[in-house]
Amino acid sequence: MRFFRVFLILFLILNLNLLFGQSPNLENKKAVYLNHLEYDLIVSLAGADSSSLPHFYLETANTSVPLNARFDSAMQKIILPAVSFPQSGHYRLAARNLNWQTELKVIPNWLSILPPFVAIVFAMLFRQVIISLFFGIWLGVTFLFDYNPFSGFLNTLTEYIGKAPTDPERMAILIFSLALGGMVGVISRSGGTMGIVHSLRRFASNRRKGQLATWLMGVLIFFDDYANTLIVGNTMRPLTDRLKISREKLSYLVDSTAAPVATMAIISTWIGYQLSLMNDSFQTLNLDLNAYIVFIKTIPYNFYPIFSLMFGFFIAFFNRDLFSMYRAEKRCVTKGAVLREGAVPLADLENSELKPKEGVPLRWYNALIPILVVIITTLSGLWFTGYYNASAQGLLSENMSGLRYVSLVVGSAESFSVLMWASFSGGIVAIVLALVQRILNLDQTLQAWVGGVKAMVMAAIILTLAWAIGNICTDLQTANYVIYLTRDFLSPHLIPVIAFISAGIIALSTGTSWGTMAILIPIVIPMAYQLPKLDPTIGPLLQDHIFLSSIASILAGATFGDHCSPISDTTIMSSMATGADHVDHVRTQLPYALISALISLIAGYLLIGYGASPWLSLLIGLIFIILIIRFLGKKVE
Repeated sequence: MRFFRVFLILFLILNLNLLFGQSPNLENKKAVYLNHLEYDLIVSLAGADSSSLPHFYLETANTSVPLNARFDSAMQKIILPAVSFPQSGHYRLAARNLNWQTELKVIPNWLSILPPFVAIVFAMLFRQVIISLFFGIWLGVTFLFDYNPFSGFLNTLTEYIGKAPTDPERMAILIFSLALGGMVGVISRSGGTMGIVHSLRRFASNRRKGQLATWLMGVLIFFDDYANTLIVGNTMRPLTDRLKISREKLSYLVDSTAAPVATMAIISTWIGYQLSLMNDSFQTLNLDLNAYIVFIKTIPYNFYPIFSLMFGFFIAFFNRDLFSMYRAEKRCVTKGAVLREGAVPLADLENSELKPKEGVPLRWYNALIPILVVIITTLSGLWFTGYYNASAQGLLSENMSGLRYVSLVVGSAESFSVLMWASFSGGIVAIVLALVQRILNLDQTLQAWVGGVKAMVMAAIILTLAWAIGNICTDLQTANYVIYLTRDFLSPHLIPVIAFISAGIIALSTGTSWGTMAILIPIVIPMAYQLPKLDPTIGPLLQDHIFLSSIASILAGATFGDHCSPISDTTIMSSMATGADHVDHVRTQLPYALISALISLIAGYLLIGYGASPWLSLLIGLIFIILIIRFLGKKVE
């Protein structure tokens, strides 16, 4: 009995952490880690301080490596800095004196890029975007679950596809898109859409004017890329079909004016997000800079969005096209086929439920009024929700400029909620108009609304899959691997170039421009501020050029990669709103996006890094665009 008491006392002394909750906890544990990459591991331990840190080890079956540890007094956490894994396999993070350990799973770093790469390549080769996305997700989940394809398949369905739309903002996007589709169904069934076509015919009387009108409408709806895409695509599609403009061309004009305008607009749903990321980085560097003023200064350096807008305008103005877009336009003009044979449009816009009821009057205002309601509701909702939130947070003051005041209000708005209000408001107004004029009865209007929603089901499925593969890329740390690959090319002069390329690759791989900004802005801004100061050959003016262009290059590269990615939500929504085959849209838009990106690199970020003026770069880029379209582009006879 005495022996038992002694044993119990010794056991309790060695394991006091079990009684008093002193067990460590790895707070930022990941599903998997990538070999050769470095991680700062954060461990919480009650009662820990700088004088009594546990001894941590990284262990495998055959090795045990001690880790450096420091106590962060601000966080009240233990930091294990720059932990790396030389090989893939299973590791243990252990604190021996606390009798604690946790398992860490490590995979080869190059596997992180495979799921989006496979999805993109398969989509381009086989033109079956749903199967391609599903296979990419399945592949990534298989990597997470010990390379077991059966476990990967089951968790693909339950943990990734099933949970992808559960984020409130994503759910808002889905409902907004479906509800706007319902509104389009009602205005189409009541003859409003065809009424707009007949009314615009005298202004957009030929292919050139139809393309210019589409481009201009895309520029004017600058406040939100989602609203831009869905409103312009749905409004202009019947007109461009009548003018024999291919769906590929329409979706390009819509896509090339949505995000490029929103990312540069000084008042938009993007501005608050971008400013918050910039401001956080400025505070980290202890820089007393006004993020909004800096953002305005970066606009001339935002080359890809500017060149993308220019390219779209001159393509429409000269009525010339290149490569696969030319073939699509030639097919449409010569054969009258807005879609290629065998194309699978994301939205089923040929559904009989969406065609005007026989004998109904074709009144343009039955379409225009609901669309205006959507626009006005969006703008007013952005203002009122933004004003309320900004006032509650104390962001507004009487002394700030009017422009900054407005930008803070719009940037603080609840944009996703506002878009939902707008889409349902537009649908209700469309229904009321049809009922009041006795064009449709209540049963017919509801059938038309449901028919419009059903037309968006394919797009909703693909959007969900795109979000799921984005989650896989997050868990596999695809973006971190891209940064790891580009880390050795960081000459101060080339920071804007490298930032643009990195942002483009990350956005292409993950399908998210906002996620790309969140990843790169905290990394690139400190480098762009500090590295040029260490080079005695770089003067203050060039330092300023590099700093501003590096910030702009992230925003521009994220937009470029988003344009090229078939798994991007805005690219999918462009195909959805215009009724285009999604793979055809990506395939025909890709050459135009690549040309704009190449001009941005050569005439823009490369020259800027060595001291050129952004205005000179814009002029050179404009000349390149005009020459390429005018002399390499071909008119469809």
